[in-house]
Amino acid sequence: MSDLLERLRGRGWRLTSQRRVVAEVLDGDHVHLTADEVHARAAARLPEISRATVYNTLGELVSLGEVTEVSTDGRAKRYDPNGHHPHHHLVCSGCGTIRDVRPSGNPLADLPDDERFGFTVSEVEVTYRGLCPNCAP
Repeated sequence: MSDLLERLRGRGWRLTSQRRVVAEVLDGDHVHLTADEVHARAAARLPEISRATVYNTLGELVSLGEVTEVSTDGRAKRYDPNGHHPHHHLVCSGCGTIRDVRPSGNPLADLPDDERFGFTVSEVEVTYRGLCPNCAP
């Protein structure tokens, strides 16, 4: 059973067969699928699942805070089931592959007070960019 499924059960979220298959498709580390990729993988397991159901389920999971939307460089939104674990992203500028990374240190503390312009900073998003081994020359 996936961590996402456990969290959803713990919240009392009604797990229909369609919702379950979407959650199962999203399970794992470094999972950053587009809605179309989620639909294709879900349909391979449950052929009758509609694209609308996948989109609606992803929207509900985002609203619940169980999945986060990741947008990079104008590409299609991707869905990350690991939003409950603090991490940043490493993005390939070539193919768009996204990996979760957990660098040491506290990026919130790295912003000096004189660079906060009076903001009370509560959240930091860091994206590292480069070329993955498949795209590097």
